[in-house]
Amino acid sequence: MHAPRFRVLAALAVLLVMVMRVEAQATYDVLLRGGHVIDPRNGIDAVMDVAVAGGKIAAVRAGIDPGTAKQVVDVGGLYVTPGLIDLHVHVFATTGVRGAWAGDSSVLPDGFSFRTGVTTMVDAGSSGWRNFEDFRRTVIDRASTRVLAMLNIAGFGMLTDVPEQNIHDMDAKATADMAGRHRDVVVGIKSAHYQGPEWVSVDRAVEAGRTAGVPVMVDFGYFREERPYYKLVGEHLRPGDISTHMFRGPVPYVDADGKVLDYLTQARARGVLFDVGHGGGSFVFRTMVPATRAGFYPDTISTDLHTGSMNAGMTDMLMTMSKFLVVGMPLQKVVQASTDTPARVIKRLELGHLSVGAEADIAVLRVLDGRFGYADGARGTLAGDRRLACEMTLRAGRVVWDWNARSGTDYRELPPTYGVRDVDRIIVPPRP
Repeated sequence: MHAPRFRVLAALAVLLVMVMRVEAQATYDVLLRGGHVIDPRNGIDAVMDVAVAGGKIAAVRAGIDPGTAKQVVDVGGLYVTPGLIDLHVHVFATTGVRGAWAGDSSVLPDGFSFRTGVTTMVDAGSSGWRNFEDFRRTVIDRASTRVLAMLNIAGFGMLTDVPEQNIHDMDAKATADMAGRHRDVVVGIKSAHYQGPEWVSVDRAVEAGRTAGVPVMVDFGYFREERPYYKLVGEHLRPGDISTHMFRGPVPYVDADGKVLDYLTQARARGVLFDVGHGGGSFVFRTMVPATRAGFYPDTISTDLHTGSMNAGMTDMLMTMSKFLVVGMPLQKVVQASTDTPARVIKRLELGHLSVGAEADIAVLRVLDGRFGYADGARGTLAGDRRLACEMTLRAGRVVWDWNARSGTDYRELPPTYGVRDVDRIIVPPRP
């Protein structure tokens, strides 16, 4: 009477041994098969396979034998890119301060990264030298997302706008010293939201950046006659420094004929970088559309992620990227501005590419065709026929987002008791 049961168990044992042998012989942990790979760093723009082993990129080429991988994921018809790098976010959500960028307006990174293909976030000045170590302890070191940081030149960072007006607490030496002590995660200095007529916030940030050997990002704050924007990008920023919120309303961009103004092309020629930093109110189609159609593309695409922007026109990284796609920026350039270039800007050349040996941070994207509406930060709208969506994200070789369950197994093919832990017992109530 036990023979059928014995035969089933024996068959399962044989199957298990076969699976173990296959896995023991497998070269790769994961194989993403048949996707269109866009890897600007390596000049790849073609249908290829991407293999992952030990959390690293193991191979990128066409025709990898699926029998060499423990897990094969069909990504045909999709785009495979390096994990996206969002250069401007606010994720210091652990201060408990109401209404502050470093507080309730920040978001915790893991809830808003992987679902949009983002594997690396750079917090743009939420903390300063006085509270950075608390930020690191409570957010950076606890996140699965790779979180890097730019230190605010204001000692307390963005605990409301008030600390960012205190020029007596803009200590270039203390800021540079803190950056030096945390060189593994601090990648820049930030000046933001300054309201006064002086250049002190910008200039001290540049001083700190020079001492620490890192770039400076400037959110220009209030646009005043005493310190015009053209002087920021033309005189005060160094090559490699970043002007974020590049399409903010007060920034003069094009002349009456739609030509990009000379001061912008001159600033770019001397090495100043332009970042999107969409935000809740720092992006207008009025300047973005003519500038982009004229070929003045952003060096880096970023979100300025916080509760106000994610619940408004910005939405997320892919929505921001899509806005440039629909007004004529080629997909390859959009990807480059979201992967390779931001990695270079923050001097983290190990990021932003799919080179063999690199950490396997990967985004699998779909380009949706249809009728879509887009909003800027000032009630302006734009219609478009394409939109990017994230199908899958891998962080260090592990699938951390899988929109359509591509990496899973049909439940009908799994053992009858799958989902039951060793410590659990299935207890069926007795029949009456």
